[in-house]
Amino acid sequence: MRFAKWHGAGNDFLLFLPEDGPELEKNLQRWAPRLCHRHMGIGADGVLLLLPEDQATIRLTYLNRDGSRAAFCANGSRCAAAFAFRRLRLSDMVLHTDFAPIPAKVHQSAVTLRLPPPQPVVGWLQLPVGEKFWRGFFVHVGVPHLVVPVAWRDFWSHPLAEAPLLRGHPLLGPEGANVHFVQVRGGELGLRSFERGVEAETLACGSGAVAAACVAVAEGWLSPPVAVRTASGRILEVAPESKNPWGPVRLTGPAEPVAEGEVAAELLENEI
Repeated sequence: MRFAKWHGAGNDFLLFLPEDGPELEKNLQRWAPRLCHRHMGIGADGVLLLLPEDQATIRLTYLNRDGSRAAFCANGSRCAAAFAFRRLRLSDMVLHTDFAPIPAKVHQSAVTLRLPPPQPVVGWLQLPVGEKFWRGFFVHVGVPHLVVPVAWRDFWSHPLAEAPLLRGHPLLGPEGANVHFVQVRGGELGLRSFERGVEAETLACGSGAVAAACVAVAEGWLSPPVAVRTASGRILEVAPESKNPWGPVRLTGPAEPVAEGEVAAELLENEI
């Protein structure tokens, strides 16, 4: 079974087309935790299967590292578009995700997605964790996100000890949410993300960057377009398409190839 590995601002993925393996569609959910394991697999934050439907339309199946299916992954979608450009020679396409049809355009080493308006926009919540209350903005960009403003001097190294408790907080519903700690730093928005399905900090989250940037514009912290600096050091640009911060939005950022190869049969046969 062939694979390709790409990363979008440090958020890394394994990508497959149906032709890469005859059993992919049937078994990928079961295989995902083995493929994504950082030490006993190839290592990734998630897995994407691209199913071409016509000349410029691709259906995406996205699986988290633990094998759970997610409605949307923006960095994964950008990597899928770049992968489709390399394998299928498509530069403009529509990616059909479980969230919505997402137009994508590949230009050099960057990919731009056009996303529909975030829904629903719940707003500010006060979430008790132990003896402390955390203030976070709850919004869906394909999947749920909690945007938490902080004022940490050691922003990039500060321990995210409360992140797992916020991620599964009862006030966020049974699914919980991705948690993003944000801070305005020198005209940019710093972003650190703790993601569901990975259950750990990731180096970037594309839909989380969109959620955080929309909050920053709505609250008057920054003017659009917003440069979101991720934990990898890479920057994602979020540009609302109108004066309404909760309208359609464009997300642009890098999508970079890492490796291509063949999955060992033993990895798929053995339990991890």
